Amino acid sequence: MKTIVLEKPGELRRTETDSPSDVPQGYALVRVNRVGICGTDWHAYRGDQPFFSYPRILGHELGVVVEHVNDTNSNLKPGDPCAVEPYLNCGHCIACKASKPNCCVNLKVMGVHVDGGMREHILVPTAKLHRSGKLSQDELALVEPLSIGCHAVDRAGITVGEQVLIIGAGPIGLSVIPFATAAGGKITVMDISPSRLEFCRKNRSVPTTMDAAIGLKDFTPDDLPTCIIDATGNPKSMTRCFDLAAHGGRIVFVGLFQGDVTFNDPNFHRRELTLMATRNSRPRDFERIIKMMEQGEIDAKPWITHRTNAEDLIEDVPKWLAPETELVKAMIEF
Repeated sequence: MKTIVLEKPGELRRTETDSPSDVPQGYALVRVNRVGICGTDWHAYRGDQPFFSYPRILGHELGVVVEHVNDTNSNLKPGDPCAVEPYLNCGHCIACKASKPNCCVNLKVMGVHVDGGMREHILVPTAKLHRSGKLSQDELALVEPLSIGCHAVDRAGITVGEQVLIIGAGPIGLSVIPFATAAGGKITVMDISPSRLEFCRKNRSVPTTMDAAIGLKDFTPDDLPTCIIDATGNPKSMTRCFDLAAHGGRIVFVGLFQGDVTFNDPNFHRRELTLMATRNSRPRDFERIIKMMEQGEIDAKPWITHRTNAEDLIEDVPKWLAPETELVKAMIEF
């Protein structure tokens, strides 16, 4: 089967590997049709992803179709289209016992800690497959990135009418918007890229966007935002959050980078800020997103600005790294 391997930073290789012949109990063999490329993949390609080792088969944003099921307790059947929840948790650590499998002590994320879905077939635990008979393969591949924003908003605890600042208008920042809006927040999106801000205005119905160079106090109608969700993974942006949050406010870091975040402790205490990390998502997020997408409440298809296939991927990826390509989301067709 066709397989794409990231041998080392900046070096992708096409190869042929054997398709799985045995399906273990509790697993399904699925045919991979779509693979979305996300920030984690770009960081791995550049060599600055903190939870990564090489070589690795990338791919955790997957649209698949079930081909064989070996699980008498599962309702899945051949032909079922599914989104994949790529977080393989142990089920017995302190986080799993607390119904937080997304931050399992022994977590293995497909395409990061273990090989992922940039190949024609893959074995997936049946519990990690989320079926939809209505969504396209493109849409199914977009469920996972949407789940990151869904979980971040769940962590943030946004209330109706609250001023919410989302920093970063890339795919993860975009994934935050529909759920922050559904929670009733008054949304402002901040980014340094005029094209991404314009994309927000056109495709995400965000009435309020601002360039990061503008003073926030002069821009917001009331006080500073009580909730800031930073989706940049940029240390300067993350550090700046401590000066942008209102007294008594909350900061949620969705993005991450390989290093330390520092802040002024008196400023942190004076404002009595709450700082939270958010990692991955939970099964209930996948079910909620699929339902919202099926009902037309979320349309993430405009995110897909670039498209390729397994044959052209290696040549296309270096081109997409250039800022002038204005890439939002790339989708691979297998």
